[in-house]
Amino acid sequence: MASEKMIQYGSKRSVIRELFEYGNQRAREVGRENVFDYSLGNPAVPAPAAVQKTAIELLSSDDLMAVHGYTSAQGDAATRQAVADHLNATYGTAFTADNFYMTCGAAASLTITLKALTESPEDEVLINAPFFPEYLLFVENGGAKPVVVPAHEPDFQVNFEALAERINVHTRAVIINSPNNPSGVVYSEETIEKLADLLRTKSKEIGHSIFLISDEPYREIVFDGVTVPYVTKYYDNTIVCYSYSKSLSLPGERIGWILVPDAVTESRTVYAAVCGAGRALGFVCAPSLFQKVIAKCAGETSDLSFYRTNRDLIYNGLKKIGYECAEPSGAFYLFIRSLEPDANAFSEHAKRYNLLLVPSDDFGCTGYVRAAYCVKTDMIERSMTAFRKLYDDYRS
Repeated sequence: MASEKMIQYGSKRSVIRELFEYGNQRAREVGRENVFDYSLGNPAVPAPAAVQKTAIELLSSDDLMAVHGYTSAQGDAATRQAVADHLNATYGTAFTADNFYMTCGAAASLTITLKALTESPEDEVLINAPFFPEYLLFVENGGAKPVVVPAHEPDFQVNFEALAERINVHTRAVIINSPNNPSGVVYSEETIEKLADLLRTKSKEIGHSIFLISDEPYREIVFDGVTVPYVTKYYDNTIVCYSYSKSLSLPGERIGWILVPDAVTESRTVYAAVCGAGRALGFVCAPSLFQKVIAKCAGETSDLSFYRTNRDLIYNGLKKIGYECAEPSGAFYLFIRSLEPDANAFSEHAKRYNLLLVPSDDFGCTGYVRAAYCVKTDMIERSMTAFRKLYDDYRS
């Protein structure tokens, strides 16, 4: 008999994917232009020209084995050094190639990291709400127990009181995601400093280090001059999981990395565990072509100003109608307060106007819907009439 747990995972798509598939079905019925699909965080901005240029040059090489052949299990050394050089120049750090493990995107980075850090069913990983729903699966797959820390409303910074209450001797790690999916909120420097202080204090109390896993696929997408603190500079036991899916608009190419800084307690042992977890999970030698693209394009980004334009349009438009929204300082998501307590019912009601909004329950809090505004700008403009009609339904 197949694994019951895996059957459960495979038999039900995430609420995001379910809504996306519904949108495809609805588009066939009424036309794509009449469906306002805010379900999936799929970048709508082209990759920078340097990515295409580099890929073409690599594919035109006479030594195709150098392009398509296996790299070292932890990734091509030149690529890892290029990533280190970029971060060092940008954030004033001092990383080397040996601090990095190249992966198939952020999901692989998180899965590997959690497998490396947990080993007992009693181990607990704290997840700050709202959060990307797959975190729960990733923690369970690592063999540990996910523990949800309730959201701090309305600013969606860390709920420190609830976090402190949940830390105990079984706590192995805390996951943060800033800029945040689904709220678009960026954790302030004050939040990161306070979090670092709390984890240092609690680590001493429970007698072992608590790792901070910083999931950062949206790091470069920020607005209004907001700065995303580089977490390794605030808390030594930080492991960073990164993906180029958003910054370079390469979600389907599955390329990213794990950073294990030297400041991490027993860093070489932890790095060895990351390598071992990558081996055990079959995540060795990330896609060779795109490793080499990254080596040439580290520091490049797509035209991220597109998301600022869309953010202003949808946020200001919905606020003008009367909706309440968490103000997004980054990523490309808007967290909209549901017009009724049951976000799932509200999401279903929105379908009457072909508005596809993801209910917040699977993100770890209730009473909101998420709109992914990484869509064509004209779709946002056209959807405002539908948002107005939906709002009027609840106010009439």
